[in-house]
Amino acid sequence: MSRDEKLKERWSLVVSKLSKQFADGDTLDLDAIIYLIGVQELGQLDNTFKKDQKVDLMHIAICKLLTPFGYYELDFVDNDGWPHYKTLEQLPHLKAGEQSVLMKEAIVNYFLETEYIQ
Repeated sequence: MSRDEKLKERWSLVVSKLSKQFADGDTLDLDAIIYLIGVQELGQLDNTFKKDQKVDLMHIAICKLLTPFGYYELDFVDNDGWPHYKTLEQLPHLKAGEQSVLMKEAIVNYFLETEYIQ
């Protein structure tokens, strides 16, 4: 099986499992999955977040997801428990489709690492 086919298969598995767990079977999109990862990384699962905090949660997730690719590194966690990342390398300019593939690959890797999928 090619790398692209394996990624597609694993991405479908992630979407399916998360959608069943968090959206009563409605299909979650990429942004919703990134948001869920941000909440998971923050570890404040019972909180209700304001709009600007939701954007910050997505930023946390993106930084966490792209850390293994060498783009970010955890810098510190503040007194409220929010992680802060520093940029190690600027992201390359990618077309929308390329960004989507990079994020899907990073998300699949995240859920493989956490053993949410195999």
